Parts: sequence; structure tokens; C-alpha cells
Amino acid sequence: MSERHSPDFLIPPRKILVRGVNWLGDAVMTMPALQRLREAKPDAHIALLTPEKLAGLWENHSAINSVLTFKSGENPWRIGRKLRAEKFDLAIALPDSHRSAIELWWAKIPERVGYGRPFRNLFLTKPIRPRAGAIEMRKRSLAEINRLNANPNCSARSDFPPRSHHIFQYLHLVTALGANPEPLAPSLSVTKSELASFQKRLGEISGFENRLWLGLNPGAEYGPAKRWPADRFIAAAITLHEQTNCSWIIFGARDPGTKQVTEELERKLGRKCVVNLAGQTTLRELCAGLKFCKLVLTNDTGPMHVAAALGTPVVVPFGSTSAELTGPGLPGNGRHVFLKSSVPCAPCFLRECPIDFRCMKSISVEAVSAACRDILKNL
Repeated sequence: MSERHSPDFLIPPRKILVRGVNWLGDAVMTMPALQRLREAKPDAHIALLTPEKLAGLWENHSAINSVLTFKSGENPWRIGRKLRAEKFDLAIALPDSHRSAIELWWAKIPERVGYGRPFRNLFLTKPIRPRAGAIEMRKRSLAEINRLNANPNCSARSDFPPRSHHIFQYLHLVTALGANPEPLAPSLSVTKSELASFQKRLGEISGFENRLWLGLNPGAEYGPAKRWPADRFIAAAITLHEQTNCSWIIFGARDPGTKQVTEELERKLGRKCVVNLAGQTTLRELCAGLKFCKLVLTNDTGPMHVAAALGTPVVVPFGSTSAELTGPGLPGNGRHVFLKSSVPCAPCFLRECPIDFRCMKSISVEAVSAACRDILKNL
């Protein structure tokens, strides 16, 4: 168990800035740390600095008092100058980047906390040592991948310690400020009016309201190595429709892979059974849609984390990435199902597979469909 540190600040901070992370899934994984920080500093004003595209995620979140945003491409000097007027006592840099530390230093915030690294330490007043159990997501080389696959006795997948999940990475930073180090499940909520508005929109598009609606998220922004093949998403969606009479809502980005899945499902199931909302929702509308679904079949990507934080079960094929390190929800939560390849080179953490994509191809349509059915039986 991690130890809670006693903060060494002479004056308790009254106004705290948290420099948030830049990606949707990562932002959800920071939520337990923010909640623990709120518990540790109940009287402080806690502001979150986040990319403009993620602002909606934090609407009415209980851990923070206010949200500050920056635009894509805005330089750290401009951001720092804007922050000076807020007169924060303390800042925490959740990203492990030089840029995030420079922003806080240029904002002239007296106390600046973040993970210590060479050069980065110049911009922090309290560099934090790496935590025990932290695992770096190291990309495998082609030579290493070939060597692993050539050895018939090579053990399948890497074994990671129980507390290696990235939730603990962010918790460790706030522990240095006296926060409780024990994890919480990331939690999001939507309002009744948001849900009602989404349901109305869905009914207008499909013509039906009282159906079993499941979510499908066949894309992944990081790269093709994280994407279960589109033809398998299609086959699983058709199989589940035939077995459960479900209908599908398609989420994610508007890209060629998602378009292929949508068009094929519309051809096989009919447009009234398939509603394509990929690229057609705000972040709050995405939250409402994922909450509305009884289950979401998804790749390892941002909406996966959002769905789990909203309480919607997810089924996820994992190939190049690790559920132990970045899976959705609280580690060990049996509500979700992660289908993991047993090939020796997985996880490789690469954007594109340099060989034959055996990790994702080893996860069958039958296994994914069965996992979805099992969840639906227990709802």
C-alpha cells in the first residue's frame, strides 16, 4: 500500500490549479486523483486547465470548482501569462511533459508539483520521484517482436503488478499533497435532460424508442494497431442482432473504417436498426449516448473510458495495448470484459503492426459475441 505523504507547505493552498492531460481516455483516468485531491483539500478552490476539446467532460464534475481551457496550438508562454491573473497558490502538472511544467512556471505559481525529470525539474518546486510499480509503455522493436514469436516456449503477454495501472500514476502525485492513495473508480454523470434529449434525437432518426440499443465504437485515434478488424465488428454486430434483436448506435470519429462498418451494417440490418452518430455529437452528447446504451462494444479508445465511467459495461478486444495498464474503470472490476490476445509479442504499444496483426486476428467474433451476451443476461 502507498503511504500518504505530509505536505511540507508552510501555508495551506487555498487556490489550486491542476494542469490536465490532453487525451480523452487519459482525462478519465485522472478523475480518481482529482476526487482524492478534493477530499484532501475540501475548502480549496480547485481549477482544472484542460484542452478546449475536453472541457465538456468536466461539466458539473464534483471534484473541481472551475474549468480553464486552451486552444490547440496555443503556446505555453501565452497560456502561462493568462494564468498569472488567477493568482494560484499551488499547481499540479498531471502530464509528464516539459511543456506542462513550463506553463506553470511561466504563470509564476509559487508551488509547482509534478514528476521529476532532467531539465523539467528546473520548472518545478516539488519534483516527485517515480512511484514503485510504475511501468513504462515501451514500444517493441521489430527485432524483439520477431524474437518473441520465434520462441515456442515464450510466455504469453507481460505480467504487470496489480498497481501498475495509470490511475495510480496520477494518484501518486496528489498523495504527495496529503491525499488518500487508494483508488476510486472514475465517475461521470449526465443529467436527466441530457438523456431525454438524446433519446428524442434517437427516436427521430430511427423511428423507434423502445428497443435494446447497444453501442459500437469501431475506431481508435491512436492508430490501426488498436483496432479490431472492421469485418469482425460487422460480423459481431450482425450476430448479436440475430440473437438479441438489438439495434446499434455507432460512435467515434468519422473515418473510413467507421464508414465501412456503418454502410455494411445498414445494408445487412436496415437503417432503422443502425444509427450512425460518429463525428456527429458534442462531448456531452457522446456522454449521454454512451450512458443510454445497455452495453458498448469498443476498441481501446477514449469513448471506452467514458462509457465505463458512466456505468455502462464495455466489451473490449485488446491487442497492442494492455488492459492492466490502461483498461477502463477500476482495476479488477468484473463489470467489463477484456478479450486479450495470447501472442507473445503483445502488448507491443505500436501504432501499426509491423508483421501480420496476429494479436487482434486471434480474437474471434464468437468470443466477443459471447462476452456481450453474458453481460446482457446479467443486466
